[in-house]
Amino acid sequence: MAAASPPAHAVDNVAFDQATAGTIVVLTKERQLYLVLAGGRALRYSVGVGKLARQWTGTASIADMYVLPNWIPPAAVRHDNPNLPAMVAGGAANNPLGAAAMTLSGGDYAIHGTNTPASIGGFVSYGCIRMTNADIIDLYARVMPGTPVIVVN
Repeated sequence: MAAASPPAHAVDNVAFDQATAGTIVVLTKERQLYLVLAGGRALRYSVGVGKLARQWTGTASIADMYVLPNWIPPAAVRHDNPNLPAMVAGGAANNPLGAAAMTLSGGDYAIHGTNTPASIGGFVSYGCIRMTNADIIDLYARVMPGTPVIVVN
C-alpha cells in the first residue's frame, strides 16, 4: 500500500514566544508568517513579502476576509503596469490574490494567496504578504476580523 501524499502546504508547529496567542507575526527577513498559539508555540508558514523598496513594518489587524476576491490593481501597481485591467475577477488564473485574501487595517495591504506559488519565499510584492493558496485557506479558517498582525523586519 502506497504512503499518503504529503499535504500541499507546509505548515510547521514550532516554538515561538514573541507575541500573545492569537496574533499573526510576519518576520520579513525570514519570509515566515507565524500564527501564535498558546503554550509558546506557533504555526509557521512560508510567505512572499514586499520587494526591498516596498517593505513595511508595524501593527495592524485583519479588517475583512474574502474567498476568491476580485482584484483592483492599486495605484502603485497600475503606475508600474499601466496595461493591467481595471479589475481581475476572483478565481481567474491571473488574479494575484489567489484563493483568499485578508485585508489589513489601514487599507494598503493584505495577507493573500497566490496563483504563482514559486514566488513564496521571495521579496516579490508591493508590500502584501503572499501565501500558497493551500496555506491561505488554512490560515483563513483559523483567524477572524480583528486578529492582530505584527510585521517586523
